[in-house]
Amino acid sequence: MKKAKPSTRPGQRREAVTKNCADLLAIYLNDHLAGAAGGVELLRRAAQAGRDRPASRQLHDLADEVADDRASLVEIMRELGIRPRRGRLVLGRLGEKAGRLKTNGHLLSRSPLSDVLELEAMRLGVEGKACCWRTLRELAEDDSRLDPQRLDGLLRRAKTQIARLEALRAEAAIATFGTAEPKAR
Repeated sequence: MKKAKPSTRPGQRREAVTKNCADLLAIYLNDHLAGAAGGVELLRRAAQAGRDRPASRQLHDLADEVADDRASLVEIMRELGIRPRRGRLVLGRLGEKAGRLKTNGHLLSRSPLSDVLELEAMRLGVEGKACCWRTLRELAEDDSRLDPQRLDGLLRRAKTQIARLEALRAEAAIATFGTAEPKAR
């Protein structure tokens, strides 16, 4: 014999779904905040490592922009009533430090391969951030706490950052691996 389902008042299920969605959004945004913390550290470290190269200034500028984006995310989270979880921020920074432990052909020093791999990681991070801005932009259609114009601006800046990182990545790849193979005729 089946047990009778407990009766629910109208709207109770919707409240549960809404709370679950809010919980998932909090996790999602905190994960992006952790990624931003690691991204700023990676950009600053890469800029410092290339002190004498022209790319260093661009990486410093990008680090400042990503730090501004991280501050924007914290403000958006506050407007949505979502508290940053400090533990996740620590994990983001630890993840960046763990990413340094890669085989790059040099045991105790930086390798030219480090530049390529780090620029790829930075670009992927900004691609992820752009996805976050797009997600929030979609939610802004139904949530008046989100400013669509602000999100459009953050998304435009992310696209510009992606283009700048791709140019730096391509330069680093050519410098590391040489010119591409001759084209078949």
